[in-house]
Amino acid sequence: MKFILKILIFYLATINASFAYLDPGSGSVILQAIIGFIAAIFATLSFYWGKLKLFILKLFKKEKKSEKE
Repeated sequence: MKFILKILIFYLATINASFAYLDPGSGSVILQAIIGFIAAIFATLSFYWGKLKLFILKLFKKEKKSEKE
C-alpha cells in the first residue's frame, strides 16, 4: 500500500502542463462515435428483448397447459 501511495505522489508531483488542440472535426467524430455506441446498445437490447419476451411467453403457456390437466 505504501508503494502505491509513493507512486501516486510521484506521479502527481511530476505532472506537466499539456498544450493539446482539438479541431472542430475531432468533436464531430467523438459525437458520432457516442451516438453510434448508443444506437448499437439499443439495437442489441431490442434484439434480446424480443427473445426474452418469447421465452417468458413459452414458460407461461406451458404452466397453463399443466394446470388444466
